[in-house]
Amino acid sequence: MSALYAVRTGHRRPQDLFEPNLHDRLQTAVMEVFSESDFHRASVRTLAKTAGVSFSTIYKHYRSKEELLFAFVDQWMEGLTERIVDHLQGIEDLKEKLRKVFWLQLDYYERNPGLGRIIFMTVPLITWMNDHTFAQKKMIILYLETLRQGQEHGILNSQVRPQVLLDFMHGLVQRSFFMWIYRGQQDSLRGQSNQLFEMVWRAISAPGHQAGADAA
Repeated sequence: MSALYAVRTGHRRPQDLFEPNLHDRLQTAVMEVFSESDFHRASVRTLAKTAGVSFSTIYKHYRSKEELLFAFVDQWMEGLTERIVDHLQGIEDLKEKLRKVFWLQLDYYERNPGLGRIIFMTVPLITWMNDHTFAQKKMIILYLETLRQGQEHGILNSQVRPQVLLDFMHGLVQRSFFMWIYRGQQDSLRGQSNQLFEMVWRAISAPGHQAGADAA
C-alpha cells in the first residue's frame, strides 16, 4: 500500500452518517451557506433551516458548524484527490504529469466554484488551518512524491525544498481562482491552464534542464 492510501483523516464522513437524501440536503446547505455568506454569521441553526432538518440532527454527529463544514470540505477535496490519482495512471513524463495535476485543480474549481469560494475566499484561513483537514495529506503526499522524484532526476530545481515548489504551484491555483471570480467568471479557468503551467514549469525546472529543453 502506498503512503497515499495509508493516510486517514479523523472527521466522521457525512456520507457514512446520514441517509442519502439527508446527506444531499445537508451538502447543498453547507455549500450554499458557506460559499455565499459571511462565515461568522453562519450557524448550525441556519444550516439546519436551509437543509430543512432539525437542529438536533446535526448536533447528534457534529458539535459545531466548523466540524460539519470541514467534514464536507474533506469529502469534496477527497473527490479531487481521487480524480488526480485516476488521471495520472499511465503518465510517465514528469512535466505532463504535473501539467495534468494543475489542469485538474483548475477544472475542479471551475466546476465547483462554491468549494473554491469556501476554501480560498469566505472561510478565514486561520479557521481552516486549525483543523486537521487543512493538511490534505493524501493529495500533498502524492504531490510531494512527484516533485521529489523530479528533483532526484535533475528535472526540477533541487536548491529549494519540494514543499516550496508545491506552495508555488498551489499559490498560483488560488490566485487564479479568486481573480477568475473577481472578473465575473468571464473566461474558462481551465482554459488558462496550459499558459499558466508553462510559466510554472519555467519557474520550478532545474536551470540546466530548462536551458537544454529550450535549445532542443
